[in-house]
Amino acid sequence: MSRPKPATFDKKKIVAENRRARFDYAIETVYEAGIALTGTEVKSLRFGEGSISESYAEVSDGQVWLVNSNIPEFSHGNRFNHEPKRARKLLLHEREINKLHGAVAREGMTLVPLAIYFNGRGRAKVELALAKGRKAHDKREHIKEREWKRDAARILRERG
Repeated sequence: MSRPKPATFDKKKIVAENRRARFDYAIETVYEAGIALTGTEVKSLRFGEGSISESYAEVSDGQVWLVNSNIPEFSHGNRFNHEPKRARKLLLHEREINKLHGAVAREGMTLVPLAIYFNGRGRAKVELALAKGRKAHDKREHIKEREWKRDAARILRERG
């Protein structure tokens, strides 16, 4: 019997975060994926550089790729430097890839990266969410609900 995965992942150092994703998408499930990087990309990430604000993931040929993420060139990388916006392979189990492929193909879901971080062992990981896009009226409803919860908590705090 396999051990259940923790609800949140062991994040030690968050490098890049897509804060807008939680507002633009209704997140269903979250996966932790490894990311195949070159040496200069890892060094660039360790310096805290990188952006995933406009990136997404896609499944093609039984593999998951992180597209449009920006990891700038390493300053001391000389001829071994990498291309900043190249597609990077995400490392997932085959069963997880099949689930993601089915959800994206059949249900119209989107694979959105939420964060790139280093875990406790120093490995670069991507927090990948299977999400459904929100319409404008859904976003307004989400804002109203969030504000109501905030007000309700404030009222309860004041009363006791």
